[in-house]
Order: sequence, then structure tokens, then C-alpha cells
Amino acid sequence: MLSQEDVWDREAAEEYDTPGEGMFAPEVIGPTVETLKRLANGGPALEFAIGTGRVAVPLQDAGVPVSGIELSAPMIAQLRSKVDAATIPVVQGSMVDAEVPGDFSLAYLVFNTIANLMTQAEQVECFRNAARHLAPGGRFVIELWVPQLPRAAAPQATVEVSEDGYILVDTFDVVTQHLVSHHVRFAEGREARLFRSPHRYIWPSELDLMGELAGFELESRSADWSGAPFTGDSRSHVSVYRLKG
Repeated sequence: MLSQEDVWDREAAEEYDTPGEGMFAPEVIGPTVETLKRLANGGPALEFAIGTGRVAVPLQDAGVPVSGIELSAPMIAQLRSKVDAATIPVVQGSMVDAEVPGDFSLAYLVFNTIANLMTQAEQVECFRNAARHLAPGGRFVIELWVPQLPRAAAPQATVEVSEDGYILVDTFDVVTQHLVSHHVRFAEGREARLFRSPHRYIWPSELDLMGELAGFELESRSADWSGAPFTGDSRSHVSVYRLKG
């Protein structure tokens, strides 16, 4: 199986940013930053898996002091092309156990990245690591997709096709809750590029139990960053957990 270090190499880091488009589009970033700023409530924020700073940089620009944890050195290097270490300090390490100095009012983990941890135990430890960094009453925010499993027993795969020459094929192992996302992008000619990433999917109720084990309680859940109601048809959710005590 691919390791996360193998996935998020220099090539992936250099191609990650799509300024003004996709997950970098203003209509995506704007509500995300607005919601996180409100939840930080004037205090500092800690981003788990900060990546190239897609959210951290505009959140810092909005007046919220941000620190980060990031496993991939190439992703940190890409972030450093935008801001220096004094502006957004980053500790290289796993969001399972890396330690960042200070107490934070908000920790957050966006764009499905908790699923990059490949075992349930690691995902629980991620919650516990967030709890260790938060002041009493602090919040941990997770953005995550709702698993969309194949309807037939075989083959264990789902396919999504977009009009811009992008195909997503997810292959599943329902015993381990593992999946591999195969991202296929076509150029104008006959060439195509394939990017694969392994994940462990999590059901919303399972995520809530992870939070409970780490001392959190679910404060709210919406379908997106704009606060749309979460329903049985929602494909993703933004869940806010408050640290008890």
C-alpha cells in the first residue's frame, strides 16, 4: 500500500495549488475561512495537515493566528513559498502525535484529510491529539465526506465523471473500510495522468464515537461550510466538536 509520504511527494506538492479554481475557488475558501474565524472566537487556531496553506494563509490574513502540523516536507516547502515560519509556524510530523507549543481555541482538519490515517486507532489518536492542544471548551472541526459505497456486491468500486476530463474511481475494501481513490485527468491529446491516494473512510456516527473517546461532544453538524442542513442525502459534512470541561 502507498504510504502518505509516497503520495504527497514533491510532484504532488508542486501541482496541488489551483489558484482561483476547484477547492481554491473563492466560493469554497470564503465560507470556510468565515466559519473557522467565527469558531476561533478571537483565539489562535491549529491546522492538522496544513498542506500548502490553502486554508491557513487566508485565515491568517483574516486575523486568526494559525499554526500547523504537516507530515510532508514538500508540502511545507510549498507553503513556505507563500509565508515564512514566523507568520505560520509548522511542526513536521503526524497529526496523530506531533506537538505544537501553546494552547489553542480551535483545531481543524479539512478536506477529508482525517481519512488519510489508515486505521481506526490512528483516527482516534488524532482526536486525542487535538484535545491535548485545545484549551477547555475549545473546538475541533472536521470536514469529511459521507461514504458512498457500491450498491452491488461486486465490483467494489464507484465511478464519477466530470465534463472537464476528470474521472474518479474509488475501489473499496468494506472489511477494513479502506479505499483507494484513482484520479484520472485527461489532457487535450491522448495522454492522461493518474494520481492514487489511499484512505480509510469513516461513518458520521463512528466519527462521533471517536470524539467521545477523546473527551469531545458534537456541537453541530452541517452539510457544508455555508451551514446547509445535514440530511440523509448529504455527500459531506462539517462537524464541530467541543472539548468537555
